[in-house]
Amino acid sequence: MIRLLSALLGAALLAAPALAQDDYPSRPITMIIPFPPGGVADQTARAIITPLEKELKQPVAIRNTQGAGGAVGMGAAANAKPDGYTILLALSSVSIIPEADKLFGRKPAYTIDQLKPIALLGADPTVLVVRAESPWKTVKELEEAAKKEPGKIAYSSSGIYGTLHMAMAMFTNAAGINMKHVPFNGGGPAVTALLGGHVQALASGPGPVLAHIKAGKLRPLANWGTKRLAVLPDVPTFAELGYKNVEFYIWAGLFAPKDVPAPVMEKLRAAVKKAAAAPEFGSAMEKLGSPVAYLDAPEFEKFWAADAARLAEAVKRVGKVE
Repeated sequence: MIRLLSALLGAALLAAPALAQDDYPSRPITMIIPFPPGGVADQTARAIITPLEKELKQPVAIRNTQGAGGAVGMGAAANAKPDGYTILLALSSVSIIPEADKLFGRKPAYTIDQLKPIALLGADPTVLVVRAESPWKTVKELEEAAKKEPGKIAYSSSGIYGTLHMAMAMFTNAAGINMKHVPFNGGGPAVTALLGGHVQALASGPGPVLAHIKAGKLRPLANWGTKRLAVLPDVPTFAELGYKNVEFYIWAGLFAPKDVPAPVMEKLRAAVKKAAAAPEFGSAMEKLGSPVAYLDAPEFEKFWAADAARLAEAVKRVGKVE
């Protein structure tokens, strides 16, 4: 009798995880955004939330966990319980932060192999903007001014080695200029600093600055892509202007901790795929000047691997930046 009870208990314990996976999701899900509100990650997350909740039939709560250029939030997600109830919306800086930690000999907050891709949602080249009343109407004029007064012209960023910092570091490195870096805890505060006149330049995804460009408050000078943006057709690329190794994209993707069970990942992928195809998500992204660039997990994993390798080389080229 005791053996029978033990066998039944063992079978029940083995079945419990499977039943939990079958019932997933049975409670609200947390989506960690490793930056404060107002930046590309936060805007993309808020665009996908409503259609994703409809597909999962559970609330999805955004948790802005900022700090260290995104490392705090990304580390929290990477080390979260792998049950599918904590997911991460990260930018391309997810690949940069561990490489920067290597440069300084620091223990990384996480490693990229701790995260498993769910889907890519958007990918846009960064845009260089200055205040509309600034004297610089071209990148060349900005470069010449920076050469005349090294370290005087300041730019804001989302944090040291974050996406916005890395883009500007690639430009200043290629141009051979020294500009003052003023880091903030995210893209939103970095834009606010430029609008408030606390800094003179910024690299940003199109979404957070497009309305300010249209309102005549900011002036775009160039973008970091291989072609001009449809929403800013008159703005040249750095490649057009003759700069080498100045290519950078702020992509936004969803991730889960690596050991999330396969059945749960399949449900997440299916739900995100449908949410990304929803008209309301497409409309929201179009308004941000960032058309949907959906890739399912296998294709996203290949895209991420190639981008991470390119960014690792860029970090080594830029070197240590305090």
